Amino acid sequence: MNKNLKAFTLIEILLAVAALVILVSIVILAINPGKQLADTRNSQRWVDVNTILNGVYQYSIDNEGDLPSTLDGTAKNICQAGVAVGAGCAISLDFLIPTYLVSIPSDPKFSTTDGTGYTISTSTSANRIQVSAPSAEEGKTIEVIR
Repeated sequence: MNKNLKAFTLIEILLAVAALVILVSIVILAINPGKQLADTRNSQRWVDVNTILNGVYQYSIDNEGDLPSTLDGTAKNICQAGVAVGAGCAISLDFLIPTYLVSIPSDPKFSTTDGTGYTISTSTSANRIQVSAPSAEEGKTIEVIR
């Protein structure tokens, strides 16, 4: 039997595994997947809010500057496509489909079976429209007024 074989001892293997675990945990904390996912969802909310607003403005342009009559100064929850106004939503934008929007966007995390998770209202001055995402994460405020 050859006594000069080189091999790792159990303590060396345990130390190597412990060092790897420490390094991996540091990398995971630095990357912070929860924050990254929240930022991604907020980016989608920005896109959705602008999409809704652009659809309403295209409608307005095609209708001689008139905004939909259902819009007023109160922020109303937007209904999912094909859902009637009810408990979960207060305004339907189905008239935008398919001419101005392919579908009504929904919040990536906080939409319901009835509501999209977004609100829309008009300001009292100059027919300005505000679309917002009240469930934005990371303490962000997502709203666009035009």
